[in-house]
Amino acid sequence: MAHYAKVLDGKVLEIMVADSDFMKTFEDETPGTWIETSKKTHGGVLYNDDGTQASDQSGAIRKNYATIGGNYDVWDDAFYESQLFASWTLNKTTYQWEAPLTKPGDDYYWDEVAYQADNTKGWTAFPSE
Repeated sequence: MAHYAKVLDGKVLEIMVADSDFMKTFEDETPGTWIETSKKTHGGVLYNDDGTQASDQSGAIRKNYATIGGNYDVWDDAFYESQLFASWTLNKTTYQWEAPLTKPGDDYYWDEVAYQADNTKGWTAFPSE
């Protein structure tokens, strides 16, 4: 079974799991195009079920797994999330959004208000318990 995303005007409307033979004969009368997506592809890299990088990257398709409400770039054949923060930029190699500052560790979250007030700040530590 494979995953397919329905795309209309660059937006992902829905996702379904289906056999490739089904998709060859499937007739959908609503607007949009069904495009295959891979749950194991992230940032243009294919991963195994255990989370390790696959040695054969031929199955890495469309940069990322599609998400409902996400985007599809027809020219680069890539799925990517919607932009969460105005200051982040889209990496056109991985099709992942990147913060303007390096994340100092796992226990931090992005604070766009802090960044807009002072562009040397942005990552804020989660409160300790």
